[in-house]
Amino acid sequence: MDSLLDQIQSPEDLKPLNEDELTQLAGEIRHFLVQTVSKTGGHLASNLGVVELTLALHQMYNTYQDKIIWDVGHQTYVHKILTGRKDAFDTLRQYGGLSGFPKRHESVHDHFNTGHSATSISAALGMATARDLRKETYDILAVIGDGALTGGMAFEALNHAGQSHVNMTVVLNDNKMSIAKNVGGLSNYLTKIRTMPVYSRLKEDIEHIMEHFTLGKTVFKTAEKAKDSIKYFFVPGILFEELGFTYIGPVDGHNINDLKETFRLAKRINGPKLVHVLTMKGKGYRPAEKYPAKFHGISAFHPESGQVKSLKKKITFSDIAGASVERAAEKDPQVVAITAAMPDGTGLSSFEKRFPQRFFDVGIAEQHAVTFAAGQAAAGLKPYFAVYSSFLQRAYDQVIHDVCLQNLKVTFLIDRAGLVGQDGETHHGVFDLSYLSTVPHLTMMSPADKTELENMIDFSAEIEGPVFIRYPRGEAFTLDIPSTPLEVGKGRMLRAEGTDFLIIALGTMNQTALKVVEGAKEVGLKGSVLDPRFIKPLDTTLLLSQGRKYNHIYVLEENQQIGGLGDQVKALYQTNAITTPVVSIAIPDHFTVQGDMHSLYNLLGMTPEQILQQISENLEHDAVSEQQAKVVNLKVSEKRAYGKTAH
Repeated sequence: MDSLLDQIQSPEDLKPLNEDELTQLAGEIRHFLVQTVSKTGGHLASNLGVVELTLALHQMYNTYQDKIIWDVGHQTYVHKILTGRKDAFDTLRQYGGLSGFPKRHESVHDHFNTGHSATSISAALGMATARDLRKETYDILAVIGDGALTGGMAFEALNHAGQSHVNMTVVLNDNKMSIAKNVGGLSNYLTKIRTMPVYSRLKEDIEHIMEHFTLGKTVFKTAEKAKDSIKYFFVPGILFEELGFTYIGPVDGHNINDLKETFRLAKRINGPKLVHVLTMKGKGYRPAEKYPAKFHGISAFHPESGQVKSLKKKITFSDIAGASVERAAEKDPQVVAITAAMPDGTGLSSFEKRFPQRFFDVGIAEQHAVTFAAGQAAAGLKPYFAVYSSFLQRAYDQVIHDVCLQNLKVTFLIDRAGLVGQDGETHHGVFDLSYLSTVPHLTMMSPADKTELENMIDFSAEIEGPVFIRYPRGEAFTLDIPSTPLEVGKGRMLRAEGTDFLIIALGTMNQTALKVVEGAKEVGLKGSVLDPRFIKPLDTTLLLSQGRKYNHIYVLEENQQIGGLGDQVKALYQTNAITTPVVSIAIPDHFTVQGDMHSLYNLLGMTPEQILQQISENLEHDAVSEQQAKVVNLKVSEKRAYGKTAH
């Protein structure tokens, strides 16, 4: 059988395909996804689940003009394959390759960049209002998963769209999961909808019948109540209907003909519509069907078995953090753990099993999670909220207003702080240090290795008020450094080899700093390493005392340079008239691309070899300048002596 997938270079190539050909193509796409993602890693289960849905969308809509906004972006691989990017799929999530998310610069068919959830309906509504004001005509759709629908922003957008009567379609891709199993009342509501018969047109039919009767006011009110009662009983999507949407569904998300008919119907209805599509995460690949959470985001694996290629299970910083919170819960019954739909990713799965009554998964709702934790703290509990750095950004107001302003005892475990690799710009956790450093009342720490992460989480119980502990993604490691007790606002010297240079290294960047110092010995240079441990409050006493001893100081951090630790050290030295040059080695003022960690460090000049080269060049420049100064001074002296003799 000839391959249909090889013939698809653009969505236009889909238009003439019949039902049998589309079914064949769906199978080929699934095979292609499994084979390619098994090599590069990526988000597999969600994409296997939307194959037929994506085919139907591209058959029914023209994405050269029509806008499809994909929420989160984890489910866009099929869309990318159908829009001319199949041959580049071996570069997926690699440095310089295809992004794992929609990117406007990649294709005219990507209409909005997404990486965090619950944004699609807002963006689609914004585009729809722009279209109408510009008197243009094209369809706009937002494809959002039921997990992303737990985000408050999605409901804000639904509320706005419903009352605006703008013509747009929301496609609810309901696979019963986000990353982990969905939780909450909305999930239960959607479960009920799945089991009900479809009467999406019932409300309009009843209204149409009533319009043909001449009724008195009393009779009309009675009929209205009857209509509403019938509507509430029969119309499955009543929540969306009451928000102002015409609800259509549920529809089988793996039946292309049903999907096409549904979208054909949606096109005929004016105003906001919600199409409820039922899909299976991991569809067509048994390992992903059985373990959809595992295959949500997976590294390279064996396609035949589904086993990850790295046989040795690596203990991550997330695992260490989860185990530490579990240990705290054993000692203190007031300790509770919170996640925003990421129990596995943040290392809290074991906690959930051991302490189910003290574990709270609030869904993809970081803003709610922070204020929820504040409420628990105000009522006497000791909440630990484990959250990715880039997701915590969405709850900045709640951090300030609901936690720090009230000085409440909430501990934030900021996972994935720093560069995260292949997920790229939307997921790098390189802003938290800058935006949190400005907030009063909080204590912020960053561990140098896994032992110190454990110690910091244990130590957080002794600190009054909000505590933030930032640590990176990836395998946990232990440094060959002395163990010293923690004291709020106190740093330490890890190495004191000499005064040629000092590296002030934040958190796990101490590993890089120590390598630089060791490498410096081989070229005859002697340097030292200072670990601040605390970002807030800073150990100003240690920083000031060391700042006067060295020829050059370098501040090494995985955070944006603007507002980072380097800026704080420079300001401290300037205020105290310390003139030692301070070089900030951090993330420059742009968004860092995706790629493996070595490629990113190399791009940013943050490898040990690059840092040592920079230090050597600066010291060499100093030596040349000093020699030049001596020559100039000698000439000046000679000139003065000659002038006196001539006089």
